[in-house]
Amino acid sequence: MKTPFISAAELDKITAQYPTPFHLYDEKGIRETARAVNKAFSWNPGFKEFFAVKATPNPAILKILQEENCGVDCATDTELIMSKKVGFEASAISFTSNDTKAQEFVYAREIGATINLDAYEHITFLEQVAGLPDTVSLRYNPGGVFSLGTDIMDHPEESKFGMTKAQLFQGYQDLKEKGVKSFGLHAFLASNTVTNAYYPTLAAQLFELAVEIKNELGISLDFINLSGGIGVDYSPENRQNDIAAIGQGVHEQFDAILVPNGLGHINIYTELGRYMLASHGHLVTKVLHLKDTYRHYVGVDASAVNLLRPAMYDAYHHISNVSNPDGEIQVVDVVGSLCENNDKFAKNRELPEARVGDTLVIHDTGAHGFSMGYQYNGRLRSAEILYQEDGSARLIRRAETVEDYFATLYGFDFDKD
Repeated sequence: MKTPFISAAELDKITAQYPTPFHLYDEKGIRETARAVNKAFSWNPGFKEFFAVKATPNPAILKILQEENCGVDCATDTELIMSKKVGFEASAISFTSNDTKAQEFVYAREIGATINLDAYEHITFLEQVAGLPDTVSLRYNPGGVFSLGTDIMDHPEESKFGMTKAQLFQGYQDLKEKGVKSFGLHAFLASNTVTNAYYPTLAAQLFELAVEIKNELGISLDFINLSGGIGVDYSPENRQNDIAAIGQGVHEQFDAILVPNGLGHINIYTELGRYMLASHGHLVTKVLHLKDTYRHYVGVDASAVNLLRPAMYDAYHHISNVSNPDGEIQVVDVVGSLCENNDKFAKNRELPEARVGDTLVIHDTGAHGFSMGYQYNGRLRSAEILYQEDGSARLIRRAETVEDYFATLYGFDFDKD
């Protein structure tokens, strides 16, 4: 079972100071996970974790990861700007985008980010709008299905990301002829896997591809980016991945495939957004109303605006009633206030009795939680708070206000009073 990373007493102090709902992040847990990832891949001298900014785009979080020797992976110019302002060096910023605007490539070139191209056609586009840098990475999509044994993990052929093998090889050949000096390979074949076999299996495929690229094109890759895909177990069973075993599995494939083929110099990169942050975040909310019709409803002050995953994916997030953990078990739907019936954090869930005013913790919201927020019904995005190692709480993003919501409307048939 899952338990909150903060005690009820400490959480009461925070909710007394900051109104719910808010996202709360555990600094100690974030640092421990970052150190575990770096240790798991320390066998590779050039290893770098490029945290996926889209998972948790907050400067305070990025600074913690920067202090733990992580880089950042950005998907838009906004994320690039944030990373640059936080102080990441060019070598610690990668840009993995798709359907990319010209000005985004221009800015990525200006700050020296490593560009990872999603499409063969983008080689010419990048050259025309921003020029080709000395280092370019290409994103591979093998098509078909990606499976581990008899279990289908995902369907790459249905993914909009990456290029075919033929396009990949032609892309490297074109880039070499155009004077590019350093090359990388990137692939993302499955999302949120909870198995220690995913990265080693993916790595073996990419390592064998790197050998083919060397033999056929005379190009020795400088880095291979395993991207994301290492997930967390959102379920109450809480059976998490073992990052040490994963790192060792990749190491074994590295030694078996790359080293004998003269490619032992290749740096290994990762982009672990969900794994790095998900379990270190809680959405904290209070019970506003109880309602009985055909089901027993627990209405809270958070909604899908604050955590979209249950509404969008029917995703499970564990919920703890920190105010009444030993209460009588009831079967409830935990719901928000949006005018949409999918605005539910739990359906037919067994939970300790929830009373008006109780504090609930929704687990594993540290990644793709706040970042997927929106403003439907005029509901506003919540605050973000860092639970620091010394036990204090620090506001790292204020909650939106009505003035924020109206700011882009003033002067367009809507004026300030």
